[in-house]
Amino acid sequence: MSESEAWKAGNSIRREVLGDDYVDRSYSAASDFTRLMVDYVTEHCWGTVWTREGLDKRTRSLVTLAMLAALQQENEISAHVKGAVRNGCSVSEIQETLLQAMVYCGIPAGINAFKAADKSLREVAEQSGRK
Repeated sequence: MSESEAWKAGNSIRREVLGDDYVDRSYSAASDFTRLMVDYVTEHCWGTVWTREGLDKRTRSLVTLAMLAALQQENEISAHVKGAVRNGCSVSEIQETLLQAMVYCGIPAGINAFKAADKSLREVAEQSGRK
């Protein structure tokens, strides 16, 4: 697959939000079979949607966290909490977003989201303490 402009823009913003380490691990872990999916997500999710001007990155991060909580996607919540912090979201904003999601998505989904977010926020705090 040739790298389209959307893929290039998506790769750039994906790295900005999730970090080079996360994106590099994603590509390293991709098999011949799953590489198509990783490229698709990079081009269409990150390159087409995340680059739009209608919402800023902070808002996109919070909306994404709410949807991931609804879907009970703890692994993705972990990555996107770190991205939300990179995008300037406060711990309080992340907490309020997950509480809002809990009310509408259910207590079990909210509990799982809070646990995943807490773990990620602790990792962020540890990493920033080392720098």
